Amino acid sequence: MKPNFLFRSRIIFLCVLLFSTILMAKLFLVQIVHRNTYSESADRQYATPSNNIYERGTVFFENKEGLLISAATQITGYKLAIDPVKIIDAENVYKKLSGVVGILHDDFIIKADKTDDPYEEVVNRLSKDEADKVSALKIPGVNIFKEKWRMYPGGSMAAHVLGLVGYKGSELGGRYGLERFYDVELARNNNNPYVNFFAEVFSNINRSLFKGETREGDVVMTIEPEVERFLEKKLKETKGKYQADSIGGIIMNPMDGAIYAMASEPNFDPNDFKGVLQTSVFSNPLVENVLEFGSVVKPLVMAAALDAGVVTPETTYNDKGSVIVEKREIFNFDKKARGPGTSMQEVLNQSLNTGMVFVEQKIGRKKLREYLLSYGIKDKTGIDLPNETSGLVSNLDSPREIEYANAAFGQGIAMTPVAMVRALASLGNGGNLVVPHVVKKIVYADGTSLVKEYPMTRAKIKKETSEMITSMMVGVMDKAIKGGLGKLEHFSVAVKTGTAQVANNSAGGYYEDRHNHSFIGYFPAYDPKFIVFLYAINPKGVRYASETWSDPFLDITKFLLNYYNIPPDR
Repeated sequence: MKPNFLFRSRIIFLCVLLFSTILMAKLFLVQIVHRNTYSESADRQYATPSNNIYERGTVFFENKEGLLISAATQITGYKLAIDPVKIIDAENVYKKLSGVVGILHDDFIIKADKTDDPYEEVVNRLSKDEADKVSALKIPGVNIFKEKWRMYPGGSMAAHVLGLVGYKGSELGGRYGLERFYDVELARNNNNPYVNFFAEVFSNINRSLFKGETREGDVVMTIEPEVERFLEKKLKETKGKYQADSIGGIIMNPMDGAIYAMASEPNFDPNDFKGVLQTSVFSNPLVENVLEFGSVVKPLVMAAALDAGVVTPETTYNDKGSVIVEKREIFNFDKKARGPGTSMQEVLNQSLNTGMVFVEQKIGRKKLREYLLSYGIKDKTGIDLPNETSGLVSNLDSPREIEYANAAFGQGIAMTPVAMVRALASLGNGGNLVVPHVVKKIVYADGTSLVKEYPMTRAKIKKETSEMITSMMVGVMDKAIKGGLGKLEHFSVAVKTGTAQVANNSAGGYYEDRHNHSFIGYFPAYDPKFIVFLYAINPKGVRYASETWSDPFLDITKFLLNYYNIPPDR
């Protein structure tokens, strides 16, 4: 008897334990996971006629204090729909409704005449007050239903990062930016809180463990809203001042790849994008478009030569103002000679093309190719945004010397802005290739979270080379930018400007009167917290990137140093 009693006691204990576990789990689902759905149960008079009200996860900005701010969320409202079969006097119904909400007369009459259709939507996105007023009219055939839609509180802010939600055929979902890249996490496919508990638990286990499907969650970005706002302000000002065809910028942490701001113009408002005439505006040019950036490539080549030991900052050459490579004459930007004794530091300070050809010939084609490819300029960076484009660097496979001479000063090779900023970040972070990214973590619907981790690889240059090229780029800031007036007394800033001719894709070659202007800078130079990359395509009335970008870059630099309270480093 005693063994049977112990056996029954254990069975009863296990049953009680199982029941308690199920009860607690169900309470967790009711109070935490489905709390929003249950909290809306008081609004049953506006029940939707469809199977689901559209639901989607939230995307957050995170400010410097760690406070989450909605960047993309759901907003609740109401829609007015009619049953044409029950509409007796359409004109009279229109008159009553138009006194409460804005309705187009002809549109309403056309829908009211569809007597073979029991459901026609007339007005969307009504407020609670408007919905209550329409309901109070108690018009037969007129109904109010609850609805939700995607809303971006910041309007056009970070639009190219966020993307938008739209229809593809009859399917509503993320179409660009994070909305597309993280569509699986943000989508809400099952909004029924009354689903069988065991079915919900075990289906989630099955999805997570056995099928490897991603769980539903909210997305927390690395984008800092005030930094994003300031960058966008400077881009708009610069585009307006110089009437550039397009313009863009990235502010990133060069040590780990976290992007604090990313923007481009022309821009769009994902809340209201019907007026956008060209869908290309929705694409993110910082990730999807490749450009020849010109002289901002020079520090990459100079660092390669320093690392290979073929030059030092003090190495000199005879600058004759031009150099012949395979019967082609390459000039300095001003076609002027600096003479013998021109140092590598001056090559960067004055952005001398002849000096970079000298460097290329010192290091040799094979090594130069190895170093440039080690910066990842041919590869996708792995950024968590859709449609990233690889660099176009096939010229580095050529046996012709002229291709390498051109590459040494940034012509003939093209890459995306995000690939360019990653390559240049390696000069300041000790030679590491980070993964640029815009998402910090995902907070799942079950209360757990996943902090995103991004791999880091090595470029070919050594840490000592990183410090050497950084020192040279600080020299550019202190002596060359605004004639030395750009120098910040208490902060070391490493910079380089770039001016490149725009490729003529239709006729071949380059336009004589069109240029890309770019500017790179990281600071504090020897332990950088920020790298800033700016570019403008075909700015008007200005010749060089130093004229276009010096002041905006200085404004951004001073803003970041003050906003983050960065201590002086010199």
